[in-house]
Amino acid sequence: MNPDSYTSMTQVRAGVDELDRQIVALLGQRFAHMRAAARIKPDRSAVRDEARKTQVIDQARAEAERIGAPGDVIADLWEQLVEASIAYEMAEYDRTRG
Repeated sequence: MNPDSYTSMTQVRAGVDELDRQIVALLGQRFAHMRAAARIKPDRSAVRDEARKTQVIDQARAEAERIGAPGDVIADLWEQLVEASIAYEMAEYDRTRG
């Protein structure tokens, strides 16, 4: 997959579809880590950690900028991802401990 060599929208779409499959697989792994966190954290109040949230978003923005991707867009996506992860982790905490 080299977008610079694409000559058709069919190639672009195939490349995007493949990347989406990879992203979903990686997100599945990320949420598996959230399940582990829900299992390991000693109490529900430990699920939300604003300092860690900021760190994760800042790291994503910096990495995006390092590779030439739009840092603000990535930071916005990561804000949503982290909030969804927190909600998922809280639900897992409640499901496994409730």
